[in-house]
Amino acid sequence: MKKLALILAALLVQTSISPAQQATAPSKVTTFDQLFSKEKPVTAKRGVHMHLTGLPPTPDRFVQLLKIFAAARYNCVVIEWEDMFPWTIEKRFRSSFAYTPDDIRRFCKVAKKLNLELIPEVQCLGHMETPLSTLGYEHLREVASNSSGINPLNPKSRELIQGMVDDVLKLMPDVKQFHLGGDEARTLGKNPETKAYMEKHGKGALYLHHVGPILDNLNARNIRPILWHDMMCDWDSKALKSLAAKCDLMVWGYYGHPDTTTRHFNTKYIKRFQEHGMVLWGATAYKGAEATPERHTSDRPVVSERVENATAWVDVSGRYKLKGIVATGWSRWSVDTMQCVPIDAALDTLIAIGVILHDGKLPTGGVDACVDALEELGEKERFLACKKLMERMTGLRRNGWKVVRQAREHLTLCLRDPRRTSARNPAQGYKMVGYMNGIVRQSQRVGDQMRATFKDLLPPESIEEYIATRLGPFKDELDDINEKAKALK
Repeated sequence: MKKLALILAALLVQTSISPAQQATAPSKVTTFDQLFSKEKPVTAKRGVHMHLTGLPPTPDRFVQLLKIFAAARYNCVVIEWEDMFPWTIEKRFRSSFAYTPDDIRRFCKVAKKLNLELIPEVQCLGHMETPLSTLGYEHLREVASNSSGINPLNPKSRELIQGMVDDVLKLMPDVKQFHLGGDEARTLGKNPETKAYMEKHGKGALYLHHVGPILDNLNARNIRPILWHDMMCDWDSKALKSLAAKCDLMVWGYYGHPDTTTRHFNTKYIKRFQEHGMVLWGATAYKGAEATPERHTSDRPVVSERVENATAWVDVSGRYKLKGIVATGWSRWSVDTMQCVPIDAALDTLIAIGVILHDGKLPTGGVDACVDALEELGEKERFLACKKLMERMTGLRRNGWKVVRQAREHLTLCLRDPRRTSARNPAQGYKMVGYMNGIVRQSQRVGDQMRATFKDLLPPESIEEYIATRLGPFKDELDDINEKAKALK
């Protein structure tokens, strides 16, 4: 026994690390490659979507994000340019801080080196606020009071869309696929002329009257078009068969599982599309589709929802042999709504979904491992700062509006009966107005922190809009309450 103990002691000495070695030994760092367990991806085309109206990355940050996408093993990027493209068909479609032609060429060059296929997106029917809100383009609206939908029977409508497509292809001549949007065209058939056409020929025929020639033009250039699927759910067989020959469909749905949902992305629609010969993609979301109280103004993704939905789409893709899956990242739910979830506050879900699309499941270590992998690119510390700030932003907004509601309610009570000012209790009644001062001070600090944290990641104009729309109303509320409270004195 004594001899055995001596042998074990000798082995421990041989394998132990000295204090000096311990001081210099590197800690274990999760790399991007360590996140993945499968050689062959379960999904062939793994896309990430950049929705650029609202929170566009600066040009330099755009390039850095492409490197993160590639590290997360995405192999294509759908870029919805909106007002960030340097339009020549109509320069007024550009944002004041739109990318330059040289920026676009740079993005394409970097993407090619990273083996990332770029798929541009230009909306063709719905979500047309960018052009149709521009003075002089109102006549192209299907409904005069609504800038979201273009009139599919006006020949100038197709001319506009084709011109925008041509604009993009001048700077991106090597693309193999082109997304034309086409979703949520809520004004379709709401004009007397389009309504009559749809009643006579069908919804699909009206849609294809406008979009069909644009699809044909792209196919003639050996560019395969893609459309969102939701407008086709109730099309007749003739229209579906006609469409199948012209483009791919991308079936989108961001909550739960297509097998169990009652919404537009239920598996029954996938089956029907395939029966009519459609080539199909799926679309999940890594940000901008949150079911939080803030919904379309959320600051952070709900990670569990994003993981659940992406995993569901991988399941569906395997059973229905989808061409690929795209992780969408919405920056506004619509052009005329508030911004939501900066990309740099959602890198954890973006990477996690990249792993899910490749392996079919989260990596060992879960989403935390995805965050750790950012260290390899020098991105972890900055991401954690962005994440923490956005979580603080959400907490402040929720608490702030709670205080506003209570202050408003008690002010109304006091104006009705000045005796009810709760003078005996400094934490109740009209004293709640005092807490508004604290909310405003916190808002100022959080705004300053956002300017510092997102500096060089987002254009200053986008940062200021984010701060103003989320935190500015608290100062407005306080000023209004104080003005009305003068009647109590």
